[in-house]
Amino acid sequence: METKTGENRSWKRIGRDSFKHQERVHQDMAMMNYPVKVLQIGEGNFLRGFFDWMIYECNRQGLFQGSIAVSQPRPGGRHKLEQLREQEGIYGLLTRGLQNGRKIEKEQWIPVFSELIDPYTEWADFLKIAELDSLDMVVSNTTEAGLDYQQSDWNPFEPVMSYPGKLTMLLYRRYAHFDGSPDKGLMLLPCELLERNGDILKSIVLRHAQDWGLPSAFRSWVVEHNVFLNSLVDRIVTGYPAEAQTYFDKWGCEDRLLNTAEPYYFWAIEGDPALESRLPLQKAGLQVSWVPDLTPYQVRKVRILNGTHTLMASIGLLQGFHEVREMAENKECGERIHSAMLQEIVPLVPLPLEEVGAYAETVWERFRNPYIQHKLQDIAMNSISKFKVRLLPSLMGYVRTYNQLPEVMTVGLASLIMLYDAEKINGQWYGKRLHGEQVVLRDDPASLELFHQAWRKVDGKEWTIPDLVTSILGNTALWEADLNEVPNLQESVSRYIEEMELKVT
Repeated sequence: METKTGENRSWKRIGRDSFKHQERVHQDMAMMNYPVKVLQIGEGNFLRGFFDWMIYECNRQGLFQGSIAVSQPRPGGRHKLEQLREQEGIYGLLTRGLQNGRKIEKEQWIPVFSELIDPYTEWADFLKIAELDSLDMVVSNTTEAGLDYQQSDWNPFEPVMSYPGKLTMLLYRRYAHFDGSPDKGLMLLPCELLERNGDILKSIVLRHAQDWGLPSAFRSWVVEHNVFLNSLVDRIVTGYPAEAQTYFDKWGCEDRLLNTAEPYYFWAIEGDPALESRLPLQKAGLQVSWVPDLTPYQVRKVRILNGTHTLMASIGLLQGFHEVREMAENKECGERIHSAMLQEIVPLVPLPLEEVGAYAETVWERFRNPYIQHKLQDIAMNSISKFKVRLLPSLMGYVRTYNQLPEVMTVGLASLIMLYDAEKINGQWYGKRLHGEQVVLRDDPASLELFHQAWRKVDGKEWTIPDLVTSILGNTALWEADLNEVPNLQESVSRYIEEMELKVT
């Protein structure tokens, strides 16, 4: 076992032998000898802090009795796979944060990986997984860009670069090996943050099959005997903690893959509840729902969690805040944003009000997690499109329902326009806080140029603030609608910006 030394510290690398004197943990290591039931495409922090932890919980209760073969989707993931090999597939998970008002911290060891396969150097071994009788599902998290069609030639002897391409070859290998047996189809669970992610994955697999001239009987087998499930995942997994060495001193061993997650998690899977018999997550007491329609849960997350984040980013950055928790805990701004979430956003979500309200309160608690430094600057990336998707439907719905504007969301829109008084310096776009500090703007360059030109007309006295607001709200390329048609929106946004202008230092 390799030893790490530094700054008066000396630790052994974590492995199976690290726990031979801890009876319960040592017994957990038997999970790694279970038959492979899952092929996991994605070695990153999220799946290790979400899905792999769930499988551990199921195994711990004797409900699943399966292990995971893990493979990285891109060549760049080889380093993390090698680290997993060095640690014999074992890593630690810290669950830290607020839960029902209480600060909690939990340490667990996750021993669920039985095989670690680099598809770029072990392609034959990767395809061989398809021949396992025990294999039942494939789970993935390859980022949104990973679920994209990339044209490639048929060559079963060389790895395909894209995940859907690899999956198509794997499914064809399984189909051929088992002679198209109906009971050898797999459950496909993409966790990428795309709407209808299962449908997208299925369509790309079928396109590859068509392009490669694979038999029509194979395509029928894919459609009829494999289950591609749309799903929505929700958990903040922050990865390697800054204070990792403190834990190494405590344990006497080093875990280079130590992972950190918040207590909250939720997984909505659009599928027949009977699939629970194959993946007994609810039976294990986990916050997982098999639902007939994913749409309300997507709306709930996008509008409440993501929408409130976007609202905080535009208002907070302009006012001088830097992090979500800092803003949430500020008495004046925090109370205002919290109230807006509950009164302006929650009532418009198409789920029972009590359920949505309870979800909103968990979101607010997550914003106040003392272990997470979530920067407003990061949330503010692509703020224009985020406002359109995350907040504009709530704003428009509020107007239709209550025949008046939602005050804080309207202030949020005004703050966004004010923040996007953009200047380009050495190739980088910047906006300004009210006190004058520059803020990096990361958004569509054409949109930033549009805001820049509009504000320069105000500076040159060619336009008034209402002229600027009319131009921006009326730009259908930005909003896919003429927002000047929303009653009183132009006047209210203009008034808020004029009031902010008086505060500029």
